[in-house]
Amino acid sequence: MTTVSTGSKNPLAAAEAADKKRKRAIQAGVAAVLVALVVAIGVGIAMNSDSDTSGGSGSSAAEGLPALPATVGTVTPSGSVLIGNPDAKVKVRVVADLQCPACKQFESANGLALAQAAADGTASVEYQVISFLDKVSTNQYSSRAGNAAYCVARSDANKFPTWLQLMFHRQPAEGGAGLSNEQLVAIATETGYTDPAVATCINDKAMADTLAKTTQTVLSSGLKGTPSVFVNGQLIESDAVYTEDGLASVIADAAK
Repeated sequence: MTTVSTGSKNPLAAAEAADKKRKRAIQAGVAAVLVALVVAIGVGIAMNSDSDTSGGSGSSAAEGLPALPATVGTVTPSGSVLIGNPDAKVKVRVVADLQCPACKQFESANGLALAQAAADGTASVEYQVISFLDKVSTNQYSSRAGNAAYCVARSDANKFPTWLQLMFHRQPAEGGAGLSNEQLVAIATETGYTDPAVATCINDKAMADTLAKTTQTVLSSGLKGTPSVFVNGQLIESDAVYTEDGLASVIADAAK
């Protein structure tokens, strides 16, 4: 994990710089995985072509997201979203920006494991959504998406993990326009947030002040970068945060 100097006079700028360095650091690994995946797909297509002579369509891997187990969620007095039993032995805290590519990688690798740990009572999972990456989109996507996070959580925190999963799955690339408010409302609706008040909250940026206060508090506390993942208060700096279900073993060890 790229560190951010806690003595920086501008924690927002420091966090932005850390995110850029982290993105470069993981690009090589991601590229290697993609190359391997392309090779594997090519082999699979060739094998399927050889073995399927019936004229059928063959089998193709669906791109659908895994179904997450039902969880119980609440919004804490500080504004975080807490999933699972707050008295669970293992307490996980995740700090993320919805525009952060590394956060997307973390969610893809560990979102299901976190939901399962919360559902079976092994761990509680606290999500702190912050916003510091507006500069990498042309329409302040980071803050608008962060606002949407607070809007949906206050409507029904139980659905938050599924909403978060879809938000990261559809995360826009850095450097261009992020998702529009209409698209944010559509994602909320897809994940069960049909109350018109949610759409109003998203369009009016009703939770912008709460998001800004949370962001400033977190960045001023010595944030190391995003995602920042803590297990029982201990920052996890291993590759577990980017390895498929890698955090599951960390949670299991903490639960012993």
